[in-house]
Amino acid sequence: MIPVLQHYFPDRGLPPAVQHVVTHLADLASDLLWTWSHAGDTFWRGLDEALWEQTLNPHLLLQNMSLTQFEALAADEMFQRRLDEVEATRSAYAQSQRWAEKLQLRQQIGTVAYFTMEVGIGRALPLYAGGLGILAGDFLKTASDLGVPIVAVSLLYQEGYFRQIIDADGNQQEIYSFNEPLGLPIRPALSRDGAWLRVTVELPGRNVSLRVWEAHVGLVTLYLLDSNIAINNPIDQGITATLYGGNREQRLTQEIVLGVGGWRALEALGIAVSICHLNEGHAAFVTIERAAAFARRNNMDFSAALWVTRAGNVFTTHTSVAAAFDRYPLALLRRYGEAYAAAAGVDATALWSLGISAAEPDLFNMALLALRTCASANGVSRLHGEISRQLFAALFPRWPLAEVPVTHITNGIHVPSWDSSWADRVWTAACGKERWRKGPDLLSETIAALSDEDIWALRGRERADLVNFARRRIARQLAVRESANANNITVAQTALGEQLLDPNVLTLGFARRFAEYKRTNLLLRDPDRLARLLCNATQPVQIVIAGKAHPEDAQGKRLLRKWTQFVTRPDVHAKAMFIEDYDITVAQEMVQGVDVWINTPRRPWEACGTSGMKVLVNGGLNVSTLDGWWAEAWTPEVGWAIHCATDECADDDAVDAREAAQLYALLENEIVPQFYARDSSGLPRTWIKRIRASMAELAPQFSSNRMMAEYVRQLYLPAAQAWRTRCANGAAMGRVLAAWHQQLSHHWHEVHWGDIAISRTAAGATLQVPLYLAEIAPEHVQVQLYADAVGKHLRSIAAMCNAGAIPGTANGYIYTVTIETDRALEDFTPRVISAFKTVAVPAEAQFIHWWSGQRLVNPSSS
Repeated sequence: MIPVLQHYFPDRGLPPAVQHVVTHLADLASDLLWTWSHAGDTFWRGLDEALWEQTLNPHLLLQNMSLTQFEALAADEMFQRRLDEVEATRSAYAQSQRWAEKLQLRQQIGTVAYFTMEVGIGRALPLYAGGLGILAGDFLKTASDLGVPIVAVSLLYQEGYFRQIIDADGNQQEIYSFNEPLGLPIRPALSRDGAWLRVTVELPGRNVSLRVWEAHVGLVTLYLLDSNIAINNPIDQGITATLYGGNREQRLTQEIVLGVGGWRALEALGIAVSICHLNEGHAAFVTIERAAAFARRNNMDFSAALWVTRAGNVFTTHTSVAAAFDRYPLALLRRYGEAYAAAAGVDATALWSLGISAAEPDLFNMALLALRTCASANGVSRLHGEISRQLFAALFPRWPLAEVPVTHITNGIHVPSWDSSWADRVWTAACGKERWRKGPDLLSETIAALSDEDIWALRGRERADLVNFARRRIARQLAVRESANANNITVAQTALGEQLLDPNVLTLGFARRFAEYKRTNLLLRDPDRLARLLCNATQPVQIVIAGKAHPEDAQGKRLLRKWTQFVTRPDVHAKAMFIEDYDITVAQEMVQGVDVWINTPRRPWEACGTSGMKVLVNGGLNVSTLDGWWAEAWTPEVGWAIHCATDECADDDAVDAREAAQLYALLENEIVPQFYARDSSGLPRTWIKRIRASMAELAPQFSSNRMMAEYVRQLYLPAAQAWRTRCANGAAMGRVLAAWHQQLSHHWHEVHWGDIAISRTAAGATLQVPLYLAEIAPEHVQVQLYADAVGKHLRSIAAMCNAGAIPGTANGYIYTVTIETDRALEDFTPRVISAFKTVAVPAEAQFIHWWSGQRLVNPSSS
């Protein structure tokens, strides 16, 4: 039961019927499953519509109800039937057989621990700032839907990300609300002896105690660490004070708490973890603590333990520019890490080396730590995978860029969290309730059969809902400003909505974090041209804008202010709205109601950008720079693209001007005319055709179900297998691998080649080359013939066979291969790389040596 309810309404003394209502409502409120249930919205709204609309938090709703109200509910037969229906739906959800259970994934992968600095589940749990947290929330919801065995770890911030108010002059003002734990849908996590779980983390000169809370996201448990305990000193109480707040030292202590404290919490709970999944580098210290704990438990040194645990670590990077990685002065790391290193039995110098690079020897980089302590890493879109390989290429010298060990899994969105109630009905009727657990092809075929009338009716209802929502929000915004006439609209006009937006007009949506690289003002480059577009008498357009600038980002605030000033222009004030305090709720309303979602980042700085995915299921269309996910999703049939002059858009005013002109031209010449091109029945057939293609082709492909399945198949299953192999026989392989790697480190510089001999054949050639391996065993290397991708030719790697020892040599061998190719032989080069069973090369071992000779021996032609 919710603690406050238990205080006010203890079990003893309540009539059974009332106790039944209190207990069952409290239980429902504590399960965040309601955050992605349209039926749940209706149920909670029925208890107190005004409070529900204000909070979207059944936890708070119940705490504000009186005993009299509970008694009335207990006597209400209709309510009892609704309660039974909601509980039956929840019970069926919990008991249904899931995708992961059918594949017996728990037996194959064990338990995945997902570490994330922020997590966005819903407004009731405000522990997120933006896309990273929203993705984490969608990830956990999807794991629940599919039955993937995941637990999650994050921090319980006393203040989540700031709340935004736009003042009378159009400036952003930040308000920080306190997250009262008793008002959140969380409860204390209990240790195995039944006490409230606490764990300790060592910091310089003192220990910090952390309370552990838990939230239930359907079938997934999210553990939250909280330093706000009286036993801690005031500074340490504030470690979990603010998401992304404070100075660099506080940020470092948050990341220590998340990684070290998070792992200790899981161990204290008795949760056996096979895979650690890092959602960005913030949590990378968990890889150190995991290895240190494994070393203590198995009486082995840290290096050998890291060889075991690294196999079960997965790193997802969301960053597209090196400057955005968390980096700390090495002196600060030493102050915080020396005591930990000593206690953990880790050589401090070796620990620092995991996070520094030759380019920045005085900075400790969390992304480098993550990459070096995880056997697999991925970006979050195809393009981002390419960019990430470039970012990390310096860590893998002499390796081709294509082999830098960062793959990609394109993000997806948890569709039930983002579809409108209208879209939910349409998809249910077309594809069934279990639609997001089917293959994409089945969904595509079914949704493609929707009639034009059904699609257009869906869009009309969703657009009207957005208009009504926007009118209510503007009324509320104006009510709290010092002057009701700050933007020349009276409160009465706003409340009535007589002049604000039109449910039948083409509606554009633009919502982003206001950062320079997102180019949030590209559409405002020519404000008069935009105003003419909005005010067209025969083909009018309206736009809804939202977004926040980081409190310390002065440039972002200036960009935001230009929009808040633009919407006050007398000619556009009824057609352009800036909705303040952008959060999950605002985002849901916008992606459900807009006709066209606009995205204008500077390529390739947007790692993925999932907001545009969220309009797909609702019948919205995208116009965007070919960046992030849109670079792989766009075709002319499903939306519009803003083309860069080159693969990467320079930070250049001329580039911005050219792309702004593209955007205006698309709107004026294609998008707006196509929306208003109606047939005799009043339907825009060409527009609807685009909607159908977008819904059928893109919505299934960019759902988080596809994303989760790819994580399981491409990363989790191989990681779990490698982890089990290295743990076998008392983790003996860890010691073997540590010794193997040390031997290669000592002797790799002694490896050298002889001259190469090539014999041409009708279809290609046979090549043989001597290789001298010094003290390295031949079974610990792999010799290959490599050719890079050139023109029409793909990258080629052919294994060279050991044809036998070279007489009179110590550890010298002849390697040979026959290839069939129409490529020039100059494209091919022999190389030798490290190799060992289960070792991910080059992620875990970067040894590589290329043949660089100039002479051929006995060349001949057939």
